[in-house]
Amino acid sequence: MTVLILSIIGVISGFILFSRVIIKNGVQHYTGNVRVSVIIPARNEEKNLPYLLDSLQKQTYKPYEIIVVDDFSEDYTSEIAKTFGAKVIKNRELPKGWTGKNWALWNGFLESSGDVLIFLDADVRLSPFAVESLLKEQVKVGGAISVIPYHYTDKFYERLALITNILGIFAFTSPFERKSPKGLYGSCIVVDRENYEKVKGHYSVKGELLDDLNLGKKFSDAKINIKNFIGYDLVSFRMYPYGIISEIQGFSKGAILSANTLSFGTIFLIVLWLLGLVLVGFITPFLVFSHSPIAIFYEIGYLFYTLQILYFTKYTGRFGIFIPIFHFISTAFFILVTLHSFYQVAFKKKVLWKGREISVERRNNV
Repeated sequence: MTVLILSIIGVISGFILFSRVIIKNGVQHYTGNVRVSVIIPARNEEKNLPYLLDSLQKQTYKPYEIIVVDDFSEDYTSEIAKTFGAKVIKNRELPKGWTGKNWALWNGFLESSGDVLIFLDADVRLSPFAVESLLKEQVKVGGAISVIPYHYTDKFYERLALITNILGIFAFTSPFERKSPKGLYGSCIVVDRENYEKVKGHYSVKGELLDDLNLGKKFSDAKINIKNFIGYDLVSFRMYPYGIISEIQGFSKGAILSANTLSFGTIFLIVLWLLGLVLVGFITPFLVFSHSPIAIFYEIGYLFYTLQILYFTKYTGRFGIFIPIFHFISTAFFILVTLHSFYQVAFKKKVLWKGREISVERRNNV
C-alpha cells in the first residue's frame, strides 16, 4: 500500500511539473514586416541539414537570410548548405576561452543583418507556419523565446531517451521555472536584435558549456522577458540518429550541470516523480513473475505511470509503444546517462562532444 501511495504522489508531481505550453500553429497570420536572420551552427551535419533547410524554404513567412556556420566540418556540410541557397560562413579558428558552438553562433550573428534572430540546431525541422508563429509569440513576450522540439525517434536505442526527454521538459515546464524563467533551450531560440546586442549575446557566455541556460540568465538579469515552449506540431528534431554513443555523449554533457540550475521546488517534485517511477518500474516485473500477493499494488502504480507517460508523449515526442509501456528500460538508460555525466563532471572535469573536449570548470552560476 505504501508503494501505491508513493506512486500516486509521484504521478501527481508529474502532472504539476508538466504543462502544455505550446505555440498555436498558424492560427493567425503574422502581419509584421521584420527581416529574419536564421543562424545555424553546423559541424558535420550533411545528413541533417537537408531536412532543416528544406523546411525553411517552405515557410509561409520567408526568412530574410539563412546563415550556416560551418564549424570545421569534414563532410559535405558547406556544399549542401549552398545548394539550398544558404549563406555559408567558414568558422574561424576557435579562440582560447570559447566553446565551439558559442563561437559559431557569435560569428553567425556578426554576419547577419536581420531585425530578429532565430538560432536553430541543424537537427531541427519546422512546420510551414513555424517562423511566423515564432515571430508572433516573440512579439507578445517582448524579449526572447525558446522551443523544446518535439522529439522524433526511429531506432530502438533512440527511444531509450524517453525518460531523459521527459525530465528535460520538466526542467522548463515546471511552475517554479515558468514563474521566474532563467534559462532558454538552445535548439530553437528567437530574439530581437536589440535585446541580443544589449546582453552581448553569445559573446557574454563564450566559455559556457550550457550556453542556452546561461544566455537565458543574461536576458533575465537584464530584465528582458523570456519564455519557453514545447514544440508539439511546430518545431521538432531527431537528435541522435547515428548511434547510441553520440546519444550518451549528448545527454551526458549537460545532465549534472543543468540540474544545478533548477529551483528547489522543481528538484523536489522531480525526486518524487522519479522515486515512484523507479520503485514500480524495477520491482513490479519481479513481483508479477513470482506471483507475490503484494504485486497488485505495484501493478496499479505501474499502470498509473504508464498512462501518464503515454499522455506526455502525445505532446513531447514519438517513442513508439514498447518503451513507454516498459518504461523501466528507459529509466535504466537515464540512470546510466546520469552516472556517466557525474563521472565526467566530478572526476574528468571535462566532457566530449563532436570531437572536442570541453572544460566544465569555467561555467557561471546560472
